[in-house]
Amino acid sequence: MNLNEDNIAFGIDGGKWIIINRQKTHNKVKIPLLPIAEELIEKYKGHIKTKRTKTLFPNISNQKLNSYLKDVAFVCGIKKNLTFHMARHTLATTITLSNGVPIETVSKLLGHSKIVTTQIYAKVIERKVSEDMRVLENKLQTNNSNKLKIKI
Repeated sequence: MNLNEDNIAFGIDGGKWIIINRQKTHNKVKIPLLPIAEELIEKYKGHIKTKRTKTLFPNISNQKLNSYLKDVAFVCGIKKNLTFHMARHTLATTITLSNGVPIETVSKLLGHSKIVTTQIYAKVIERKVSEDMRVLENKLQTNNSNKLKIKI
């Protein structure tokens, strides 16, 4: 909620990065901005609330954010109770770890001071690993059955 223009800088790769100190741990965190994040920042640039607070996004309470997430869930036909905490969990599991982002990177993104904390999220994706291995096993079986068997 406190993110402002001073938190955006060019990183080691020449792209835009968010550079902040975490509120909870006070650890410095550097996160490259993905294009969708840059689009959202641009979208709210002239918003009346961002002008007043000098932040990149309008400030809303956690309660209001969760209320908006409930509206999104309803419109999308999602039966789960969506919350900000669940969004963090989804980032950690579905978006990053399941797409091959190393656990060390995910740990930094989430602001965890110990990788053990992030490993809790990694256990959730063991099911995904199991599913992926079944797919591999099926491919290997298909390849073996397609080969010509030669009798000696």
